[in-house]
Amino acid sequence: MASAPTVTRVALVTGARGGIGAAIVTRLEGDGWTVHAVDVADADLTTREGNRAVVDAALDAHGRLDAVVPNAGFQHVAPVRDFPEDTWDRLLALLLTSPFLLAKYAWDALAASGDGRICVIASAHALTASPFKVGYVSAKHGTLGLVKTLALEGAEAGITATAVCPAYVRTPLVESQIDDQAKAHELSRERVLEEVILERQAVKRLLEPGEVADLVAFLLGPSGRGFTGVALPIDLGWTAA
Repeated sequence: MASAPTVTRVALVTGARGGIGAAIVTRLEGDGWTVHAVDVADADLTTREGNRAVVDAALDAHGRLDAVVPNAGFQHVAPVRDFPEDTWDRLLALLLTSPFLLAKYAWDALAASGDGRICVIASAHALTASPFKVGYVSAKHGTLGLVKTLALEGAEAGITATAVCPAYVRTPLVESQIDDQAKAHELSRERVLEEVILERQAVKRLLEPGEVADLVAFLLGPSGRGFTGVALPIDLGWTAA
């Protein structure tokens, strides 16, 4: 008797060009997933049209959608009194509204999967705050409320939702922050890394993108079925104090 054909699961990953997103794509493909990878050149995810377009493109290309991993984002550092209002709008659009829209537009496909997963890449800044990052911190805090609501509404449809909350990860964005801080404080990169960037972490090192990708793969895999409506810190002790 012939065995049933293996169904290849399909994941949509945004912010996939480099850093955490690229690591997630590589890890999921290594686990046998088909990944529809999206980056800034593919669509403007600060718009409704852009988010709908990438979901439609994934469904047109692959015929199904089993997981959505909203990862795209950027950072802006400025005090509240000087924080540009247009930048605030863009941050919330990309970091909070885009995950909502992706979940909304992919909802029926995720429900049809029978085991749909939504895994938002949040941040340790979803669990705590830092000065001069009001837009990023506010948006990331909002993603936790979004994930909890998606989990409650998704339970009957067989959809789970989680948030991964990493500390600083070794990406080009973080590397450039280290260089900028070194110049501003007239310190070596090593001292800036330990005394400024990683000051609040118990373990004084950067996470590697692959470590975050490993956690995402776990949450999207068979052993991750019991996780929903929760934030999972991978923060080297940042939020322990």
